[in-house]
Amino acid sequence: MFTLILVGLVSGIITAISPCVLPVLPAILTSSIQDGAANKRRPYVVVGGLVVSFAVFTLIGGVLISLLGLPDDVLRWAGIITLAIVGLGLAVPAVGHILEKPFVNTKIPTLNRDGNGFVMGLALGLVFVPCAGPILASITVLAATNGVSWGLIVLTMSFSVGIAIPLLMFGVAGQSIGKRIKAVRERLQAIRIASGVILMLTALVIATNLAEPLQRSVPGFLANIQESIENNGNVQGELDNLAGREAAAPASGNALTFDECEKGDATVLQNCGPARDLPGIQEWLNTPNGEAIDLDNLDGPVLLDFWTYSCINCQRTFPYLTAWDDRYRDDGLTIIGVHSPEFNFEKVVGNVEDATERYGIEYPVAIDNDFTTWREWDQRFWPAHYLIDQTGTVRQVHYGEGKYEATEKLIQQLLDAPPQEAVVADTGGHTEGRTPELYVGKGRLAAADNDEIVSGEATTYTGNATPAEDEFSFGGEWTVEGEYSTTGADATLDLNFYAADVHLVMAGEGTVTVTLAGDSSYNEVVEIDGTSDLYDLYVGEPTDDTMHLEFSEGIEVYAFTFG
Repeated sequence: MFTLILVGLVSGIITAISPCVLPVLPAILTSSIQDGAANKRRPYVVVGGLVVSFAVFTLIGGVLISLLGLPDDVLRWAGIITLAIVGLGLAVPAVGHILEKPFVNTKIPTLNRDGNGFVMGLALGLVFVPCAGPILASITVLAATNGVSWGLIVLTMSFSVGIAIPLLMFGVAGQSIGKRIKAVRERLQAIRIASGVILMLTALVIATNLAEPLQRSVPGFLANIQESIENNGNVQGELDNLAGREAAAPASGNALTFDECEKGDATVLQNCGPARDLPGIQEWLNTPNGEAIDLDNLDGPVLLDFWTYSCINCQRTFPYLTAWDDRYRDDGLTIIGVHSPEFNFEKVVGNVEDATERYGIEYPVAIDNDFTTWREWDQRFWPAHYLIDQTGTVRQVHYGEGKYEATEKLIQQLLDAPPQEAVVADTGGHTEGRTPELYVGKGRLAAADNDEIVSGEATTYTGNATPAEDEFSFGGEWTVEGEYSTTGADATLDLNFYAADVHLVMAGEGTVTVTLAGDSSYNEVVEIDGTSDLYDLYVGEPTDDTMHLEFSEGIEVYAFTFG
């Protein structure tokens, strides 16, 4: 617990000195000097309100909105409107008097012409969107999926206190400077009016996302510090513990955990404990009228498959899954695909529907955009499957590709079906020792052969035509974001690979020209038609080569996959 407190505190401090705070920083600075030296507590009150609302609504906001049946962005808009109203009351004293009248004889904090610091802080907390990292992600996901626990409260409060420290320093410094400037002391009314205007502008900037380009420009040294702290193995272990991933006590005396089952003998039926539910599914595909499926209401065995449609490893499993569905559905087997998206564009249900048609998937698919079912099953991999028998016990767990024959034999055992030759499917080839999947977004960027990668802003790179083995090099103008990079003028990539197939996940519209250093005759132009999907760059015999890619502008590039 001490580790999480310390990491939460440090992560909060780093967050509060990053560009994420830019939209709320002017409001904190100006609100601190509205009363000159008359109210020394004002910075503490404003920042206190921000921390309270941020912490409380981060923990219970999602649950509250769900219970009340409100739109997902209602809290954000409530904060924006409140900021605008407080700003209007400050900028126009006559309006301030009108706004405060309904509250004069109540104990409710007034939105008066001097501005109520705590109310302003509460509003700022609702619109404050800190830079996401593993700590904040764990807080929000755990709050939404696991409920509020004491450990989560402690982590949230330590993160919030970390945020408060720099913000409070900014506020106190602003007030101290204001007290020392005679012009400020003599023009407090003008300062209040200016503060009101700034608050209204703050509301406008946040509502229209005008500050996003600046917010994304996180200095490299801050990102590196945050990553080194939050991705530490001990920290991840603590987060796993907090999420209840610490290995799961056996369901009964001889039951194994999922991880133990996966490492065990895949050719025999094992006792991996009871199957879990399918909570938080937003939508169902390939069921009558979109009806939900309850595992408890299924009589035969179930194969639960976790996938995401742009994952090449998942795509290689589809020929087996669809063949098993055709062969064993009438005998009682139910295959359920749980689609948990790796990238944001995979959350679009229409894209998933197109993928199911493209790959011939006719079995039911559950849309798990919030990763609720993913977490229920302690998931960490694409693809992964769980074979469940008629009594609701998980009998096989497998992460990744392969072991198809073993899985099919177990399906036959559970169905008590006559033995058949196992399905032999064309999965697109498996080149032994092929280059592993390579991500092009900053979040998982580990194979870029460039001196320095800049996040969130258009940067021109000098490309390396001969990158190291299993690496690529940016050339020309690129904007590197969290999960993808966007092409600019003269954007290129040089890739050193070994594989029979090379694919690239891309989105947008334009072209990619593909050439190979070792084959002067290879010159292909790939059309990106607006569909966010996996595009083929090279399909042929296994080759060890360097690929040169030239992009038109405005294409989002996510990840290389290989066959």
